[in-house]
Formats: sequence, structure tokens, C-alpha cells
Amino acid sequence: MIKDIHLSTIIAGLIAVLVSYSGPLAIFFQAARSADIDPQMMTSWVFAISIGAGISGIVLSIVYRTPIITAWSAPGTALLVTLFPQLSLNEAVAAYITAAIIIFFIGISGLFDKIVNIIPASVAAAMMAGILFNFGLSAFEALTSTPLLTIAMLVGYVIFKTITNRYSLMLMVVLGGTLSVLFLDSDFTHFSLQIASPTWITPQWTWSSTLSLALPLVIVSLTGQFLPGFTILKTFGYQIATRPIISFLGLVSIPIAFFGGITTVIAAITAPICASSDAHPDENKRYIAGIFNGVFYLLGGIFAGSIVLFFTTFPAQIIAIIAGLALLGAIFNSLSLALKDTANIDAATITFMTTASGIEILGIGSAFWGVILGTWIYALLTLLRRMKKTTK
Repeated sequence: MIKDIHLSTIIAGLIAVLVSYSGPLAIFFQAARSADIDPQMMTSWVFAISIGAGISGIVLSIVYRTPIITAWSAPGTALLVTLFPQLSLNEAVAAYITAAIIIFFIGISGLFDKIVNIIPASVAAAMMAGILFNFGLSAFEALTSTPLLTIAMLVGYVIFKTITNRYSLMLMVVLGGTLSVLFLDSDFTHFSLQIASPTWITPQWTWSSTLSLALPLVIVSLTGQFLPGFTILKTFGYQIATRPIISFLGLVSIPIAFFGGITTVIAAITAPICASSDAHPDENKRYIAGIFNGVFYLLGGIFAGSIVLFFTTFPAQIIAIIAGLALLGAIFNSLSLALKDTANIDAATITFMTTASGIEILGIGSAFWGVILGTWIYALLTLLRRMKKTTK
């Protein structure tokens, strides 16, 4: 394992954590404000979700020798924003535990494996491209607010990729930090290391919290995280059984819930950062990126107070630019794979457009509907071609 460690894999793990903290964590802050959560409790939340993602990511990446990136349920966190403050924090924790137990039993049943295996490769790739597309746009949307800095970052990206593809992400972080200090008046002088002090939250089970949060949390976690997450790994050539991983993550989610941590799931947005060739040319060594992703999460959990302080200081637009540019390669590879199957290009295009649209039907996100529509169209096209052959 030591021989497989490379700086590029370490940086990929770091970038994936930075993206998670800069994006989905913002939803956590919004939920905390809705529930009028104090900074101490917010620190406990960050501690719990970071420790859960850190431990699970390290264990799974080592066991399966695969860059298995885990995180907290971003769509599940979004549910909290709509439920607080009517829902108490104690009820929310009880719902987390209920959802974790349900996910565990879904995992050991093995039903999820069958669903993932029937998704065509071109449809899976198109879904991943659709998921990443809007996220990648964030790098260019910054042109409206900080045009000169965005152009500087774009030029730096091209230069770094040309000079050294392996270390380009690390150089982008350095460039972004430098520009933030020089031109956006970012002040990191008050930054300090603050060890987290987790707060125990006693669960309170109610039918209301079970129906309004626990069950929807299971649905959005399966459709918005596990489905695209496993599909992305499959797209990069990592064939792994979903049963033990889902079951394991269900178990991990139970103890962290008592400290405010929402369900731990397979990451979707950040997975390509560690699973692509940018992390390491050798796909058999990219699991190191998954391990260090977990290590950085653990550090984030231990110093959760510092994480909260840092990401309220680091400019959001710079982080968005770095994250968007870091995903360009994965977006290109996904589109290339999706369009490679010319016979089913309509199915891939419909999948991509549906997923990228960001629609939400019955509380279920666009990634699920994209893969459902795409798979149906793929099956229809296959059937029509067979019928055409038989009539000749």
C-alpha cells in the first residue's frame, strides 16, 4: 500500500473533501439556521458527518482496493431545510436512525445489485455526465461576478494541465488561495485549530418524523446517492457488489446519528475526482485517493470547528471554480462513453438531458428519472431493432 501512495492521489482525496465541504456543507448551514442551531451543535454535526464519511471511506477503499468515496446525504440534508423548525432535533436524530436501519436491511437483501446491473453502460455514463454538468458550470458562472479571477483560474488550469497533469489540482488550490488573499481580501490570520466537542442528542421517535423524514431520506439516499454513486464507479471500470457496502454504510450511520450526523452514503459528485485518471494513471492505485479522502475527512471531523471557520473565510466562488474545473475531465470522459454507443445515442441523450435538468418528481431527483427514462428508451430501441430484423 505504501508503494501505491502518490502525491496526485493525496491531492485528489483532498480536492474531493474540499468540494464536499464547500457544496453540500452549505446546505447543512442552511438547515442549521432553519432550526436555530448554535455553533457548538453545528460543530457536532460537522464532526459526525465527517467521522462517518472518513471511517467508511478508509475501510471500504482498503477492503475493495477501489476509490470508494463516501459522504453525507446531500439531498437528505435538503429535506431538513423544509422540515425545520417544526421538526425537533431529537426527532430528526430518531429519523436518521430509522433510515439507517432500513438502508441496512435493503443492503443485505441484495435487491439493489440487480437494479444496478441492468443499467446499460451508455445510459450510466450519460447519467453521470448529467450529474456533473451543472456542477461543472459553476466554474464558468463565476465569470459574471469575478471575471478577471475566473479567467486567471482558467488560464492557470490550462497551463497546469499542460505542464503536469498529475499535480494540476494541487496547483489550482495554491493559485486559488493566492488569488483569494490578493484580490478578494480573504483573511486567514484569525484561523485557528479548534478540536471538536461532540454533543449527544437523545432521539425521540414519532410517526410524524418517520413519515416526513425517515422514509423520504431512504428514498433520496438510494436514488440520489447510491444509484448514481455505484453507477459512476461502474463507468470507471470498478465492478463491486453493492450489498455489503450499503449494509456497512447503514450500520455506520447509526452511531453518528446520535451526534447529529445524517445518513452516510456513496458520494456521487466527488467520486469522479478520485476515480478518474487525474487521480492516478493506474486505476489499480486510485484506491489510495479514497483512503486519503477518508483521512482528510477524519481530520475535518476532529477539527470541525476549524472547518466551519475556514469555509466561512475561503471565497465560495473560488472553491466553485476549482471544483468545476476539477470535474471537466470526468464530464468529457462520461460524454465520450455515452456517445460511443451510436446505436443508442437517443437513449443516452435523453438520459443526459433529463439528469441535467434538475427536475424533481415525487420528491425524487433527476438522476433517478434520467436513468429510468434512458433505460426504457434503450430497451425500446433494442426491441424495435429486433422486430425490424425479423420482418426482413
